[in-house]
Amino acid sequence: MRSSLAPGVWFLRAFSRDSWFRGFILLLTFFIYTCYHMSRKPISVVKSRLHQNCSELIKPVNDSHSLNDTTWCDWAPFDKNNYKELLGAVDNAFLVAYAIGMFISGIFGERLPLRYYLSAGMLLSGLFTSLFGLGYFWNIHMLWYFVLIQICNGLVQTTGWPSVVTCVGNWFGKGKRGLIMGIWNSHTSVGNILGSLIAGVWVNEQWGLSFVVPGIITAAMGVITFLFLIEYPEDVDCTPPQHHMNDGLEENQHSPEDLASGPYTNKESSLETAAGCSKEPSAQPAAISFLGALRIPGVVEFSLCLLFAKLVSYTFLYWLPLYIFNVAHFSAKQAGDLSTLFDVGGIIGGIMAGLISDYTNGRATTCCVMLILAAPMMFLYNFIGQNGIINSIVMLIICGALVNGPYALITTAVSADLGTHQSLKGNAKALSTVTAIIDGTGSIGAALGPLLAGLISPTGWNNVFYMLISADILACLLLCRLVYKEILAWKSSLGRDRGSSLALTHPR
Repeated sequence: MRSSLAPGVWFLRAFSRDSWFRGFILLLTFFIYTCYHMSRKPISVVKSRLHQNCSELIKPVNDSHSLNDTTWCDWAPFDKNNYKELLGAVDNAFLVAYAIGMFISGIFGERLPLRYYLSAGMLLSGLFTSLFGLGYFWNIHMLWYFVLIQICNGLVQTTGWPSVVTCVGNWFGKGKRGLIMGIWNSHTSVGNILGSLIAGVWVNEQWGLSFVVPGIITAAMGVITFLFLIEYPEDVDCTPPQHHMNDGLEENQHSPEDLASGPYTNKESSLETAAGCSKEPSAQPAAISFLGALRIPGVVEFSLCLLFAKLVSYTFLYWLPLYIFNVAHFSAKQAGDLSTLFDVGGIIGGIMAGLISDYTNGRATTCCVMLILAAPMMFLYNFIGQNGIINSIVMLIICGALVNGPYALITTAVSADLGTHQSLKGNAKALSTVTAIIDGTGSIGAALGPLLAGLISPTGWNNVFYMLISADILACLLLCRLVYKEILAWKSSLGRDRGSSLALTHPR
């Protein structure tokens, strides 16, 4: 059954050219997922405000704390020596709920109209983000309140990724790839940057607004989504994209091992194949099972690799401003602003990873090389990255590119393989569930990283970086089998090219 047409779309019918609408959907989904990530970022900036060195501040005249109170400027319950563990628990409440909810989100996403599902998710996410900040104005000092809000926010945030992947996949066919989709992939980093900058405006004064303002923006974007999101091209009489159904017989002839060793397309391919085929009222394909997805060659390796890659990326996401605040001794606002350079590097790295892997036809190899380079760069950043503002800027951008580049590529590499696998047969609804499973696996690492950082950081920041480097190396090792298969594929391709060249030079 065709989804109901969004009310705000009627005036767009006069401009119903296929390319115009596809560009509109690309831009709208970009802003949607940007808002999701923007609402996650403020907690990392505000951490340095919840617990700081009060001896460096001037106590207000009307302050009721005693003269010997060294925590008068902190926000209870984060005013004790175990504040890092408590902040880690707040992070983990969100991330564990997100990881668990992601496995369920795809199931609901299959059965509900994406416009309603995304709109409700953004409205609720805006509400819970704002409620966290309202704890400042309501003078709430109970840990359970902040943990409960984070759990609820983590659950509703799972509506985002599977839905935007499926929606964009409904509009774009196999020919729409390259730099455009690489830029679309930057919504995560753009959201992190906006979240840091917006939170930084109020972090030193009324830090509650650091959450309330992003929450309001996210909720407003939910209303825009309800009014303007178009789930299928057929809803506005656009031509559905050409997917791989026409050449499905050829693709189905490949063996599972060929699919595992074949090219791993980047994010736009997962988005393109997400639709699989246009809507057919007469045929409603069944969703792939969890075990069925795990049996597809390459899924386990990429999923586990994503777990460790996301562990590293999300530890930087949640703890980098506090690290800069403590080690480089910048103000809370300056630390938040400086941390955005890591996400600037992430934008560059994501686009570079997509372009390089397109050119070399080696997704796993591209990820592996960037992960190998990321390990020594993280080591150097920890030891010499704070020796001057120029060092900090350069090394943050490089680390961001090398850490987030593979993460951005891996996020959808498995989805691309699944989208072209014969067991799916272009099933868009199945891919919605599969995408949720893959991102859910990675989100386990996203939950573990900040938790471990909160537990390890009291022993020294050096140990946190050793943990990140170890996770980075494990992510690289998990791709070894796929890298080996790509090398064999390259050798085979070179052999065929050499044979063709000889045949042309010495014809019979």
